[in-house]
Amino acid sequence: MTQTHDDLAGRLIEFVEALRSKGIPTGPSESVDAAAVIRVLGLENRDLLREGLAAALIRRGGQRDVFDKTFDLYFPLATGATQVVRDHGEEMTIEDLRDLLTMALAENDLRTLEQVAELAVDALGRVGSGVDGGTGQSGFSAYQTLDRMQPQTTLVAALAARGSGGGGSQGTSSGGQGGGTDELDDRLAPGEIRRNIQIFRELVASEARRRTAEERGREVVTRHAVQPGGDRIEFLTANRHQLEELRSAVRPLSRKLATRLAARRHRARRGRIDIRRTLRRSMGTGGIPIRPAYAKPHPSRPELVLLCDVSGSVAGFSNFTMLLVQALSDQFSKIRVFAFINAMAEVTELVKADPDDLSARISNEARITKWHTSSDYGEAFADFVADHLNAIGPRTSVLILGDARNNNQDPNIPALHQIAAKAKRVFWLNPEYHLRWGLGDSVAPRYAEVVDMFECRNIDQLSRFIGRLLPV
Repeated sequence: MTQTHDDLAGRLIEFVEALRSKGIPTGPSESVDAAAVIRVLGLENRDLLREGLAAALIRRGGQRDVFDKTFDLYFPLATGATQVVRDHGEEMTIEDLRDLLTMALAENDLRTLEQVAELAVDALGRVGSGVDGGTGQSGFSAYQTLDRMQPQTTLVAALAARGSGGGGSQGTSSGGQGGGTDELDDRLAPGEIRRNIQIFRELVASEARRRTAEERGREVVTRHAVQPGGDRIEFLTANRHQLEELRSAVRPLSRKLATRLAARRHRARRGRIDIRRTLRRSMGTGGIPIRPAYAKPHPSRPELVLLCDVSGSVAGFSNFTMLLVQALSDQFSKIRVFAFINAMAEVTELVKADPDDLSARISNEARITKWHTSSDYGEAFADFVADHLNAIGPRTSVLILGDARNNNQDPNIPALHQIAAKAKRVFWLNPEYHLRWGLGDSVAPRYAEVVDMFECRNIDQLSRFIGRLLPV
């Protein structure tokens, strides 16, 4: 990496801005630290530079994967085709690449895996202009590369060979020499094979991003190909794998939030300043309130009631929040959880059990629908007022979780007024972007006139709400 001072400074600024766009809070002080790291470490050792910049720019957990992917775009290992591609790319067929992959897996050779990934992306991953008559923008596709390469067939062949005694006639999935599969079967367990294939997939994705960034720009690739950190994954667009990641984050996040709530509760033990008594006391010091007087504190922990829409994509958000609040149960004197689609049912015990599939348990064991399966907030609120209003007391805070999309049904504003009148506070957490509130069948603005509504699209926003706004 030979760059002038001005080029390097500009590259660093772009890198920091890209990290910020992906939710990593980097500011002027972190940028100054990063510049000092580059000045001290230089550019000769890329791995050392990566670790130095990570130490300067990452301030909390869960951000390293985003940092590494962005670093590879702004400080790439090579420009254009790598040396191995220039030397061997033209002579490689798909069968040759599959045989090389099998050999690399057998040897547990990560460097060879990396070279196979470079060769595969160059040979199989080109998309856009000039490819099969394509007219779009050019680039490289990891999906297309893996679809043509089919590395999973290597695993199938290896496991089949293991089960049949590893006969040499089985060969590889590509029909090449059989020795590679036998060697792989002898040396590696199936779990190791799977891990190495996953490493190969990640190497292909990284190489495709690097090659595409050179043709379409680093900013474009960062925006579309680098996924945000776990705390920025949106609940409504998360896929199944991402929802599992969010679920695994419940326990560590609950410990962090419990610490924040405990600190807030400790500060609140002194009570609020009693303005009247403070002014009286200040008369002895010339009107200067040197010694503030505090009202009698009320240290009792609040009660919490959750009303959760569990329909459609909103279910992932509601399930995560239910499990998080249950993990924070020590911070509240009582927690009761209700779920609904168009009928309200208590699911407190189901949430306490912390099942593997909370959605399925709620759907099978709780009456959350009536004669149809579409969301109807008005009907659900009516059920709650009729059957469960006694769950709310003068110390109860109510959290309503949902997108307020009512399928053009009656929103039943009076029922929400009744809930708000009986509770100490009512908060509505909406996982939709606030600019979509009121569009289509959304009645969010009407509900927001009755209760405080907050945008809550990801873990970061949910954590800030619980840590700063939830009553303690």
